[in-house]
Amino acid sequence: MARRKKGRNISGWLVVDKPAGITSTSVVNKVRWVLDANKAGHAGTLDPDATGVLAVALGEATKTVPFITDALKCYTFTIRLGQATNTDDAEGEVIATSDDRPTDDQIKAALGAFVGDIEQVPPQFSAVKIDGERAYKRARNGETMEIAARPLWVESLLMDDRPDADHVTLELVCGKGGYVRSIARDLGAALGCHAHVRELRRTWSGPFRAEEGLTLDRIDALARTPDLDGHLQPLEVGLHDLPQVICPASSLTPLRNGNAAPVIASGIDYGTEVWAAHDGRAVAVGRLMGADLHPSRVFALHAAD
Repeated sequence: MARRKKGRNISGWLVVDKPAGITSTSVVNKVRWVLDANKAGHAGTLDPDATGVLAVALGEATKTVPFITDALKCYTFTIRLGQATNTDDAEGEVIATSDDRPTDDQIKAALGAFVGDIEQVPPQFSAVKIDGERAYKRARNGETMEIAARPLWVESLLMDDRPDADHVTLELVCGKGGYVRSIARDLGAALGCHAHVRELRRTWSGPFRAEEGLTLDRIDALARTPDLDGHLQPLEVGLHDLPQVICPASSLTPLRNGNAAPVIASGIDYGTEVWAAHDGRAVAVGRLMGADLHPSRVFALHAAD
């Protein structure tokens, strides 16, 4: 018999405005503790020195994490021109320098090459696996690895500010798997002057915005109180990009048991991935095949049911 997980059976999303100097995993662990939740995860890692939106999923909401991970995200970041580092950010060792400084117009002209479907090589200090081991672990041992380029969709990359000759602030909107540090590194190479990320903030991720996020100080102040529960967003927010269909009462049990069942849909193409709601609450996610939903994820009864 499986052991019951400790903590409350609570579901939903808590948006955290992550500070610099802490890992994403540490934030998740803190949120899980302050809410006394039995299950938690996050939708998209931020580097320890990055700030901004870290959406923490609790309970049944963890089943919707892939949909937030796949959603567009927005970053504002400042790059330091004239220096390359071994980590592609300010924490690393400077490995190359240049006295050249591009003009604003040269920077703007170079940004177009980084928009649309592009290929980018993750940083040497990253969590990608090389022969079964994290790249950053091997990089810390002084290894230089050949890391394969990966596809990335970049919706937009705009110059936002030029505080001085050495710094440029940019705004990036991209899809899943983007490394802002790689963008900075490759832009510096394209401009012939080297560059690395100095500051990075995720301003939104899918439906979640930094301005609605709680600081860790605020979370600490509300720890283990009903007031903190009041900041939870429903798990259904994580399904915002999927079309919604209606689950009649007669289909509740079969869908929650993982079986295909009729739903009410209009104007949705055959084979489309959708989510089914009953009285506004998520029942299942799956493919619409004719009148039936074939579930791939089902949701247990949760807080608001």
